[in-house]
Amino acid sequence: MAPSNGTNFPSAFNPVTCLRRGLCPVTKIQQRSGSATIIASATSSVLGGHSLYYEQHGKPGSDPVTGAKHKILFIMGLNSTSFSWGPQVRYFGGGREGGDCTALVFDNRGVGNSDYPKGPYTSSGMAEDAICLLDYLGWTGDREIHVVGISLGGMIAQELAFRIPHRICSLVLAVTTPGSRAGGFSLSHTTPWKGVSSLLKLTFTTDPRKKALIALGMLFPEKWLNEVAETDPHAEWPRNGNTKDNEQHKTNRDVQMEGFLYRADITKPQLFGGNLSQTLAALTHNFQPERLAYIAANIPKIAIVTGDEDHLVNPTGSERLHRFMKRASDPSGGESSVEYLTWEGTGHAIHSQREKLFNGLVERCAVEGRSMIDNGWKGKDVS
Repeated sequence: MAPSNGTNFPSAFNPVTCLRRGLCPVTKIQQRSGSATIIASATSSVLGGHSLYYEQHGKPGSDPVTGAKHKILFIMGLNSTSFSWGPQVRYFGGGREGGDCTALVFDNRGVGNSDYPKGPYTSSGMAEDAICLLDYLGWTGDREIHVVGISLGGMIAQELAFRIPHRICSLVLAVTTPGSRAGGFSLSHTTPWKGVSSLLKLTFTTDPRKKALIALGMLFPEKWLNEVAETDPHAEWPRNGNTKDNEQHKTNRDVQMEGFLYRADITKPQLFGGNLSQTLAALTHNFQPERLAYIAANIPKIAIVTGDEDHLVNPTGSERLHRFMKRASDPSGGESSVEYLTWEGTGHAIHSQREKLFNGLVERCAVEGRSMIDNGWKGKDVS
C-alpha cells in the first residue's frame, strides 16, 4: 500500500471551505535546510522522522497564500487533535470579514494524523515543527500571521513567537503558562490535582464514552455542562437529528459528548508514546521572563486569556505571563498592547465553552494588530 499524503484521511471540518490539506514533511525540510539551529533543537524529530497533518480553511476558491488579509494559525493543546478547533474553523474558515480570514490548523507531533517521532518532546521542538509548516505552505511574509495557542499550544506559541516575531501580527495565549519559576520538571506550576487525576485516568482508559465523561469533567465547569446549550454546532452531522438552534434542548454535556465521540470515531487513537512525550513537553516548559519581554516588545498585539475554573492549567500561569509581558510592552506604566482577561465560570476548554467570546477576541486582536502595523508600529528589536 502506498503511503498516504493526508488528503484521504477523514476530516471533522466542512469540505467546502477546505483550501488544502495534507502532510508536511517536517524532517525532510529540516534536513534540507541544513540549519544547525533547527537540527539541534529538533534532534528527536531527525532521529525519528515525521510529518504533520494540516488543514487550511477559508473562502471557497480563494488563494491559500494570498487570498486573505488575516492568516490565523491555531495551535492545539495537550494530546488533542486539530479537530478540536471546530468552533474556530467554522467561524474563521468561512472567510470572515468579507473573505479576509483564513484558518490553518494542524495535529502536533504525537497525536492524530501526524507522526510519532522519538520522544521526549519539548515545546521548542514542537515550535520548530510549526515553523516548518508555515514555510512549507508559503506563509513566510513579515507581519502576516496571527497566532493562537491554547494550553500546551500556548507554550508552543511562546517558543514560536520568540523565534519569528517579525512574521507575527497578533498573538493570543489561552489558558497557558510560562512554566516553572525554577525551571526543570514540575507539576505544581501547571496542573491542579483534579487535572492530574483526570489525565492519569484518561491515559489508561480506552472506552471512548468513558474517556469523554472524564474529559468533560476536566475541561468544563459542572454547572455549565448541565445548562441547555445555546446552539448545536454538530447539527449538520447525518446521525444528529437536532437543529442548529437546538430544538431538542440538549445540554452542553450532550453537545460536547457528541462532538467528542464523533472526533474519536474518525481519528486514530493516540499511542502511549505520544501521550507521554507531549505531557513531558508541557511539564518541562520553562520560558524565562526576559524571553517574554522580548516577545512583548516585538509583537504589536498580544492577548492573554484564562478561565477562573480551569482544572488543567493553573490560572496563575496567565497572570505571570501578563506581569512579565506588560512590563516590557510599556516600561513607563502607560497603556500596554498586552491585554489580560479572566472569564468567570469558565474552564480549560475556553475556546469551546466561550465560543463567541473567544472568536471575537481572536478577530479583534487580528484587526488591532494589523491596524497598528499599518499605522507605523515598530518592534523594539525587529521591524
